[in-house]
Amino acid sequence: MNFKDKEAIYLQIADYVSEHITLGKWLPEAKIPSVRELATELQVNPNTVMRTYEYLQQKEIVFNKRGLGLFVAADAIPHIKAIRRERFLQQELPGFLNSLYLLDIEPEQILKYYENFKKTKDVQNENKQ
Repeated sequence: MNFKDKEAIYLQIADYVSEHITLGKWLPEAKIPSVRELATELQVNPNTVMRTYEYLQQKEIVFNKRGLGLFVAADAIPHIKAIRRERFLQQELPGFLNSLYLLDIEPEQILKYYENFKKTKDVQNENKQ
């Protein structure tokens, strides 16, 4: 995993875990990798993964079954989407809108690109199933 300098590593790992859940790689109620397993896989300090898992528990994305490990919450995906949506609106959208303004790109142009992107993603998802 390639980490970005501008964001805490534990949050980037949280995004990694969240993406696995959202894409269906880790299903609701399924056990997730242990702290050591994920730390080894991502080549990070186990304490960083522990911090990630604590954060995800606070956000109700994963939960602990005492003695068994951590599991994906049944309603993890809506929580993930809400968190990511808020982060996008607060952190990424202002820069995106500024670029549109500076480059004189109209929303209609972006909508065309977005519709094509959605079609491509839908086809990819259909092929996976």
